[in-house]
Formats: sequence, structure tokens, C-alpha cells
Amino acid sequence: MTRLILSIFVPFIFSFTTLYSQTYPPAERTPLEIQKFDYTFTDDFPWLEQMSSDKTKNWVSLQNNLIDEHLKVIRKKYSSKTKIEEYDFLSTNMMPYKRGQYYYSYYRLDKAKPAHLFFRENLRDDPKELINPSKIYKNNNANITGHYPSKNSKNLAAAISLDGSDRKEIRFFDIKSKKILDDIIKDVKFSSVEWNEDKGVFYKKNNNQSVFERDSTYQLLYHKLGTPQNEDKLLFDATVSNNFFDFYTTNKELLLIEYTGEKSLNFYLASLDSDEITLEKVIENETSVNKFYNYSNGYIYYSSFSYDWGEIKAFNIKDRNEDKVIVPQLYNHLLVEAKFLGEYIVVKYKTQGRFYITVYNKEGKFVRKFDLPYNTDLKFRYYDHKNKELYVTFYSYTISYLNYKLNLETGKYGIYLNEYIEPKPSLFTFDYFETKVTTYKSRDGKDIPITIVYKKGLDLNGNNPTLLKAYGGFGVISSPEYNTGLLYFLEKGGVFAYAEIRGGGDKGKKWHKEGQGLKKMNTFNDFIDAAEYLIAENYTNPKKLAITGGSQGGLLVGTAMTRRPELFKVAIPDVGIYDMFKFYDYTIGRFHYNEYGNPEIEEDFKAMMEYSPYHNIKDDVNYPVTLIITSENDDRVPPVHSYKFAAKLQNREAQKNPIYLRTNYNSGHHGKSSTYKDYTDQKADFYNFLMYHLNQD
Repeated sequence: MTRLILSIFVPFIFSFTTLYSQTYPPAERTPLEIQKFDYTFTDDFPWLEQMSSDKTKNWVSLQNNLIDEHLKVIRKKYSSKTKIEEYDFLSTNMMPYKRGQYYYSYYRLDKAKPAHLFFRENLRDDPKELINPSKIYKNNNANITGHYPSKNSKNLAAAISLDGSDRKEIRFFDIKSKKILDDIIKDVKFSSVEWNEDKGVFYKKNNNQSVFERDSTYQLLYHKLGTPQNEDKLLFDATVSNNFFDFYTTNKELLLIEYTGEKSLNFYLASLDSDEITLEKVIENETSVNKFYNYSNGYIYYSSFSYDWGEIKAFNIKDRNEDKVIVPQLYNHLLVEAKFLGEYIVVKYKTQGRFYITVYNKEGKFVRKFDLPYNTDLKFRYYDHKNKELYVTFYSYTISYLNYKLNLETGKYGIYLNEYIEPKPSLFTFDYFETKVTTYKSRDGKDIPITIVYKKGLDLNGNNPTLLKAYGGFGVISSPEYNTGLLYFLEKGGVFAYAEIRGGGDKGKKWHKEGQGLKKMNTFNDFIDAAEYLIAENYTNPKKLAITGGSQGGLLVGTAMTRRPELFKVAIPDVGIYDMFKFYDYTIGRFHYNEYGNPEIEEDFKAMMEYSPYHNIKDDVNYPVTLIITSENDDRVPPVHSYKFAAKLQNREAQKNPIYLRTNYNSGHHGKSSTYKDYTDQKADFYNFLMYHLNQD
């Protein structure tokens, strides 16, 4: 058990601390000695764990005032917002996404209000407005985060976040009449919405009493349309087991998959033929399924643990012994995504930093391959079964959205345009920026993939402002993100690099395991090695190098800057985890034992404390210029991590470089992005800060 000992001390409050002409809000030290196993640490700022207290809120407000004043100074020299808006206006957009009978698009009619949801019956039709969230809620933070049409496209359920948090409300709409229905479902978290024909929906409810407490009560309920939520039927309760689960529906069945351990699953089925819906366990302690892809005609399609790069297998859910390989593993070709489209299975692969798709028939026979142009990735938009045409959108770090249609039968392909998806000249020629996909050696001899982007012809003289980014966790497979703020940075002579470090899934399952649990230090070492590679290869130097990352990537940045502060000029960690001792006390932390370790196991705990950023801040070190970004309603990685990290960094005599904390109000894990104005302001502030400090002597 954790033993907390309150040290004897005389309470005192720092006056405003002046460091290198930097003044910080006062932060009271209330030392609390923490002992666990043979580890001892004095936590000076436990009071910041009271995130809703007036004391904490006042301190956060002063911190925001500080960064706001600094950004005003920065904008006199670097003001990227106008250029970002210009780039946005000139960029192309993704085509509508088809679900069921209709095509759906989001449009922003007012820069200061959230996007509205529109629909079309045909691609060439005028869009019709279906949902205006700010009109329903009179709240400019109300944001549609997902929409789910019923099986026959009669009704639509929309998930709406009112304050940026992961906890949503579900509202319902009659699509044809565009009428708002009376039904409201609250406290929906980490949940899809699955329809039972047009009659009702299945959803996952979270019953936490306070926003930041441990997520502990997940239940699957069925809501019959036209009835109050308190009459919803409880179908599955994970309160006692603490297990996570997913669920899916076909026209006739409900499938639930319960995760009972790192490699163990239970499968449940319920018939939807009658009003009495009862889940029955059909498979217990299944240990072969690594990734679920599809459930169709009684078969589970999945990737197993047996093949590192991914394959597609299928077994009969009523006869587990009937199991076969549909698409075998392609060594060194990572299976990223699979779409089951009638008679075809379309698989997206990644190899050597590049993506392509392969088409198979439903028995797994190869049909054809489509290579993606210009180092792009793609998003699937919809499939036209009648004409066998798959509509996709290509994009990259520097190329905005290109809409194509691919004929799966003939192999013909071409760009798709109509009256609403009009041809536009490219913002930059496709060869204006150089995208280099290569590898570097880690300290233990591994080849780590890295993508480096810069303006063609840039003099790589070792003095270029450079931004290094990575994630490195949960087996996540990286993909380029089109970002007009990044375009501004590149156009100004910046270099961008993304490292596919261990802990992520870019080189298969083993790549994840090599950066997981007791091997998590490999993740941080790989990132530091990427920085040293960029310096050695003459892209940049420590006075011109910045690092950033979000969530797990925030932990990555926090660890890198505390382990090797002399290597970086600027650090911008976003919604990061910094206090590994407290991480498991909040929201979803308890679901991450597999990734970081179990804090009740001494070996795991000591490994976490070795890299925990908050616990590794040294009193005699001047850390890089830092902008710590968080959100007040982030119930995935609560802002307390950022608060304590900032307070400890700021309140040390050795700290000469400025440390800033930005807390986004009325926002959650994804920042302040409900409106276009908020989104562009946030992006511009990031790149203004980056450019200003990377170009300071």
C-alpha cells in the first residue's frame, strides 16, 4: 500500500519569483513526503490536485494571463494567423462521407460558432442543414463529435460534447423532416452508438460522480426511441469486473467483446429479432484475437498474436474450431486497416513509411493493388456497391485533400470533382517541399523510421529551426496530418521530423512491446536518439531544436526534456502525463497497466519513477523554454499533471529559461477547437511561440 507521510514544516508562500526577467504567479509549497516500497519523494504541490478549488483556479488564471501577455509580445514579430487562414481558404476539402442512405458533411457558417452537420441524398444535391448545435444549446462550445444514422436512415443520433470532455450527450433527429426528437441520453463516454434498426440505440454509460475520478462504472444500455433514459434497459455491467468492452450491431444481432486480460476476451451475442434483448456468452477466454476487424454472417474476422505484421483470419462464432486464414501476413508490410465491402476486402498497408491498398475477394484471393501518390495516406469515404467504386481521400503533411474514386473491378482510378468539389490549384506544387523517409540507429542498434519534411532547396547547414514530434505508445500507427500551421513553419525555413519510435505500432506488434512496460525507456531513448540524429546530420543544432507531442506524446516530451535538457531549445508538451505516481488515481489511468506497468508491483513502479517527468526535475538544472498546454475539462489526462509540472519547473532558482502554462477553458483532451476561430488561434499561438523562441539568440 502507498504510505503518505506529511512532513513537519512551516507553511510559507513564495512571492512572485523573478527569473531571467520572468515573473511567475505565487505557488505555495505544502510539502508532502511520499514513500512507496523504498522510494521517497517530497511532493511540494499536492494542493494543485484540487483542480476545482478557488485557489487552484486563481493560480491557473494568473498563469494564463502570463502566457497571454507573452503571446502579445510575440505577435509583434511573428503573426501566423493571417497566413494560416489564407492557407485554409486555398486548401481543398474532403468529400462527404456516406453512411446509410445519405452523404454527410460539416460546414462552418460562422467562424465563432461550432460546425453544423449537413446531409445530401446524392453527391450533386445541395446540402441541407440537419444539426446546428449552438442553436440547440445556446452554447458555442457545444460540438458534434459523431453522428450515427439508423439502419434505414430514418433517424440520426448525434454525440455532442458541451465542454470538450469525453463525456457526451446523445441527441436524436428525424432526418427527412430535420426535426429534433425529445430523447436525450447523458453520461455517454468512450462509446459508439449502435442502432437496432430504427427502433433504438445501444450505448455505453459511465456513472462517475466527479469528472476526474477513476473510471469505474461502464455499462451497456439499450434506449428505446421515445422513452426516457431512466427506463433504458441494462444489458451488460462491468462495474464489478472493471473490464473494458466494445459492441457492434448487424441487422439481426448485437455482438459484445469483453476484454478480461491482456490477451483474453469473452464474446457475447444477442438476437435483435424480438423486443427481449439478452446477451449470451458464446466464447470464453479467447486468447487468439489481437485485433477485431468485422463480424459478418456468423464469422469473426481478426488478426492474431501469431503474426507480427498482421494478417486476417476468420472463425465461426458458433464453432470455434472452424478457423481459417483469409489474408496471410506480408512480412515488413504492416496491416493498418481493413474494410469489408460486399464481395471485397480492402486492406491498407504501410511499408518503409509509405501507404498502399490491396484489394482481395472475400475468400482472400488477390484482386489488385493501388499505390498512393506523393507520400500520402488515405481515408475511406464510402463504397458504391453498384458500380464497384471506392471513394477515398488522399492527403499528406503538405498536400491538402485529394478526392479519388477507385474502381475495384477494373482498376481504373481518377480524381473526383463535381459542382461542390470544384478543381482548385494546389496551394504549393507537389514538389515544393521535400519529404524524406529514412531511418536512424538507436543506441541499441535498432533502425528507427523517421520522416523529415522541409522546403526543397533549403540549405541544411545545421542551423535550421526544427520541430521533432513523436507519440510512441499503445501500438498507435503514425500517419501524416495536413496542417496549415506546419506549412507556415516550413515555408519560413523550418524543418519538421516525425520519429516512429518503439511503443508505437509502425513496425508491428513487437515494435509496440519493445516500448511497453519495463521496456518503456526504449521509447524515450529512441526520441532522444532522433534529436541527436538530426543534429549529427546537420539539419539543426540544440539552439534550434524544439520537441512536441500530445497525451502519451506529452509524457514523451516531458521525459526527454528532463533527461536531456541541453539537447533542446524549446519544449511544447500537450495534455501530457507527468506524475506517474498519481496517474492511476484519475479517469482512465487504471486501463493502462499494460502500457506503463502496475504501480503495485515494485519492479514496475521503480521503472515508472525512473522516467516520471515530475519526479525527475532537478533543482540545479535550467530546462528548455517550455510551453505546457492542457485543458480544464480533460477527463482523459487531467490538467493536474500540467499544473504540478509547471509549478515545480517554475519555482527553482536554477531555471533561467521561461516556463509557461496554458490552460484551455471549456475544452478537453483535443484542445480548444469547437470553433474555427478557437482552432486557428490555438494553432497560430503554437507556431508563433515556436518561431519566436527558436529564432532567439
